Amino acid sequence: MFERIHKGNVYFNLVNGEWVECLSKKSLEIFSPVDNSLVGKTQLLSREEIDDIIMNSKQAQKAWRDTPLSQRAKILERAADILEENIELLSKILETEIAKDTDSAVSEVKRTADFIRFTANEGMHVQSEAIGAEQFPGFKKNKISYVARIPLGIVLAISPFNYPINLTASKVAPALIAGNSVILKPPTQGAISALYLAEVFHQAGLPAGILNTVTGRGSEIGDYLITHKEINFINFTGSTVVGRHIAQIAGMVPMLMELGGKDAAIVLEDADLSMTAKNIVAGAYSYSGQRCTAVKRILVMNAIADQLVELIEEEIKLLKVGNPAKGIQITPLISTQAADFVEELIKESVEKGAKIVIGNRREGNLLYPTLIDYVTTDMRLAWEEPFGPVLPILRVNDIEEAIDIANRSEYGLQSSVFTKNIDLAFMIANRLEVGTVQINNKTERGPDHFPFLGVKSSGMGTQGIRYSVEAMSRPKAIVINLNS
Repeated sequence: MFERIHKGNVYFNLVNGEWVECLSKKSLEIFSPVDNSLVGKTQLLSREEIDDIIMNSKQAQKAWRDTPLSQRAKILERAADILEENIELLSKILETEIAKDTDSAVSEVKRTADFIRFTANEGMHVQSEAIGAEQFPGFKKNKISYVARIPLGIVLAISPFNYPINLTASKVAPALIAGNSVILKPPTQGAISALYLAEVFHQAGLPAGILNTVTGRGSEIGDYLITHKEINFINFTGSTVVGRHIAQIAGMVPMLMELGGKDAAIVLEDADLSMTAKNIVAGAYSYSGQRCTAVKRILVMNAIADQLVELIEEEIKLLKVGNPAKGIQITPLISTQAADFVEELIKESVEKGAKIVIGNRREGNLLYPTLIDYVTTDMRLAWEEPFGPVLPILRVNDIEEAIDIANRSEYGLQSSVFTKNIDLAFMIANRLEVGTVQINNKTERGPDHFPFLGVKSSGMGTQGIRYSVEAMSRPKAIVINLNS
């Protein structure tokens, strides 16, 4: 069913229901992080082609806006079914294109199907309401406001490499159920996986022009897309640097942004250390740490630091390292440049006195899981997001010091607090400047109907299925004036 999205190793763009080759026939080669083999070639679209795609999206959205909500929901439900029917194929593409281990790749496709199906159901509950005037002082029962939610128009969805199917669907599905058309700009690495998802929606019965794709280098077409006058909403997941740039140039366009993080795990003296160590390792090293919600630093009380370090080291020894396969947790990073950056952070911390507990071994862009103790606040690793399999331990004297270090970060995505004292956990949680605090659990996204957000440099707006649908729609009030 996916034969038409490519010819040989050249992948096309979905435009008005057809998979078309760009006029210039220019393409960008995508190589696998696993073995540097050619995965495929994606198109380099021109600005003129982008203009045509945007106008097509605008025209198609008018009919989609008026399509019954129940019909939109049925299309999404069918898309979820198609995803589940193609789990093996799509997970293999994720393994090859972004070096995602088998278990994580299968989980991503399954979770995406669940997300789309839940979105279809949640969208059916976004209802209009009637508001009477008499509740407000000075007004009688002579006015009624009928408030409906209407789509915004064209949503520009810009997705990241690390979850090119799931985090694409988390933008596309809520936008569609709300009645918008979508222009999808997938990541350069991960574009092929995202294009397969676009075909899933098309095969599910999505009308032509409601979902169009645009591939090309972000440096060449990104700003043009973002600042185009016909774009009505921007939904972006990626780096804080790029997010800030988008916010600065986009003007008065509403947006959702999921950006970087430096998620801290605060471990108190009464914590269940065995459980804590298992959670921290799972949270820090899954998909080689290439997750915005990965545990990226540990703030542990001095009294229990030695014991916790030993337990974490033992858990790390159980991790399997290698090319994507079932049972492997640590796979090659997305690029050599990414591996270079992680290695640079490790080197700087060691030069300043940090101690390698385990790891610090590299084979190409495959980095072995690394644990570094005695990291201090004058080291870059205490503050910068590595996006790789390295975890720093910062030993602290008390809770106040832990909270201070956690809050001094420019980021504010998530934090974890490990303790048996629920009152103390809530006190700390209330003082942490983050979008979400996990108590006795690793930092993580989901369930997907929970609110998901970052503060400070970690994002803008609130995601989560209902929240995303509401963000990509707006209230419209019609006031009925009655004879008094």
